[in-house]
Amino acid sequence: MEEQKIEHHNLQSAECNAALLPVRDALEVLNGRWRLPILITLSSGPKRFKQISKEVAGITDKMLSKELKALEENKLLTRKVYDTFPPMVEYTPTEHSKTLTNVIFALKEWGDLHRKEIIGK
Repeated sequence: MEEQKIEHHNLQSAECNAALLPVRDALEVLNGRWRLPILITLSSGPKRFKQISKEVAGITDKMLSKELKALEENKLLTRKVYDTFPPMVEYTPTEHSKTLTNVIFALKEWGDLHRKEIIGK
């Protein structure tokens, strides 16, 4: 009986350890307060830098530029430069970014639940 408990505990521990790496990877990619709001803004379609800046309230241009680069490096958006004067740059969500839809909805639902728990509304 004791052996079974130890074996069951080790299985749970191994499953927990196996879950840690992908969760850390996900948190690293979605790190910070700006990346998900940027992706949510882009979910309605391609946008230019200033459009994103206006829709993501509170973000500075410097921070937006940094976060857009990180999202592009992680293949969550593409950056297209048009040959115009002045140059026009457009950011578009990738197919890979659309795999975050369920994650975003789950976070929204949990956020609503958490607000009710903490604020009581």
